[in-house]
Amino acid sequence: MSKPPFAAIIRTPLISVLAIGTVACAKSPDTLQVEPPLKDHSPALQSVALDKEIMRLMAEEDVKGLAVAVIDGSDITHLSAYGFRNVERALPLETDTIMYGASLTKAAFAYMVLQLVDEGIVDLDRPLSDDLDQPLPTYDDWRSLQGDDDWQHLTPRHILTHSTGLANLRFLEPDMDLKFHFTPGERYAYSGEGFYLLQFMLEKGLGLDVKAEMQARIFDRFAMPNTDMQWRADFADNLADGYAMDGSFEPHDERSHVSASGSMDTTIADQARMWRGMLAGEGLSESMRAEWVRGHVPIRSKQKFPTIEHNATDEPRSEMINLSAGLGLETWDGPNGLNFAKGGHNDWTGNMVICQEAEQRCLVMLANSVRAEIIFPDIVNLVLGETNYPWWWTYPALHGE
Repeated sequence: MSKPPFAAIIRTPLISVLAIGTVACAKSPDTLQVEPPLKDHSPALQSVALDKEIMRLMAEEDVKGLAVAVIDGSDITHLSAYGFRNVERALPLETDTIMYGASLTKAAFAYMVLQLVDEGIVDLDRPLSDDLDQPLPTYDDWRSLQGDDDWQHLTPRHILTHSTGLANLRFLEPDMDLKFHFTPGERYAYSGEGFYLLQFMLEKGLGLDVKAEMQARIFDRFAMPNTDMQWRADFADNLADGYAMDGSFEPHDERSHVSASGSMDTTIADQARMWRGMLAGEGLSESMRAEWVRGHVPIRSKQKFPTIEHNATDEPRSEMINLSAGLGLETWDGPNGLNFAKGGHNDWTGNMVICQEAEQRCLVMLANSVRAEIIFPDIVNLVLGETNYPWWWTYPALHGE
C-alpha cells in the first residue's frame, strides 16, 4: 500500500478547532522562520506557525507520530496531532487517539496522593510500615528486603521525590532482588519500584482501590473520558502503535494490571485537560499545590538514567539551575523563575510536559515514536522560549553527553 505524504496527516477534531482556535495546517512542511517564543504572537499565528514547524521537524528526524497541546492558564490554546498512529496501515494520529502515557502516570498518581494527604488519609512523612499490618519483607513481593532495616523508615515523601534508595526496576538487579543502595532521603535516584511500593501501601495497608481513586480524583475530575489505568476494549478502535529509534514497529501493549508507575493509557486531549487542572491546583489546598512543585531533594546526578550508577555523581550544571525533585515532578529555575516537568519514555514512546509556574503555561507532548525526543528541545523553545530545561540530564545520548 502506498503511503500518503507525511504532511497530509494532521488531525484535530473540528470541535477542538472551534473551541480553542487551533488551525490545522495540511500543506507541505516548508520551513517557517519564527522568532521564538511563539507566545509573543497572536493565538491564530501561533497555531499555524507551530503546526508547520512541528511537521518540518518531524519530517527531518523521521518522527512517525506526535501530539501537542499548549496550556495558557485556564485555556488550552493549541491542540493538534501529526503523523501516524500506524504507519503501515496509513492510519492518522488524532487528538483522541489512545497513546501510552508511560511515566506521566507517576505525575497523575502523585497528584492523587496529595489529595489524600489534604484529607488526612496519607501523611507524607509517616513511614509506610505504620500503615501495614505486618513487616514489609514478610509480603511476597518484598521478601528480598529482609535483613535491611531501611524499609522501616521509608515514607511517601521519599517515594514521590525518588529518594528511596531503590533501583528503578527490580529486573535491573542481580536475580531481581531489590535492595536499598542508600538510606532513604539521602539523595535522588529515579525509582519506579518506589511507586509500586506506595501503591501497595495504599491498597494493602489503607484498603484503597488505586484504579478507582485515580478515576474519581483525576480522570473524572478533569473530564478525561479516554484515559484509564487499565486496558479497555474500546481503546482498540483508535490506538497508537509504537516506533523505536530505528523506526521499527511495536504494537501497543494492552496493560491489564494497574500500575502507579506507568500503566496509564490516554490521549493528548485528555492530558491537556489534566495538566490544565493540575496547573490550576484543582482538588488541592493552596498549601499542598505549593508543596507539589517545591524542590524537596536536590538532583546532582550527571544524568537521569541509569539511576543507581549515576546517583552519587556531581554535576555542576544541576546546581546552577537548582534542579530538584518535586512530588512526582522535576523542578528547576528558569529565566523567569520556577519550572516543573515530567517525562515518560520507553523504547517506542517519548512524552514530555514542561510548565512555567509564573506564566502559568504548559507544553504537553505525546509521541508514539521515540525519535520525537530529538526534536523536543526545538518545540519547547518555539512555544515556551528558553526554560533552562536540563536536556543533557534527561536525554544525554541525544545531546552529545
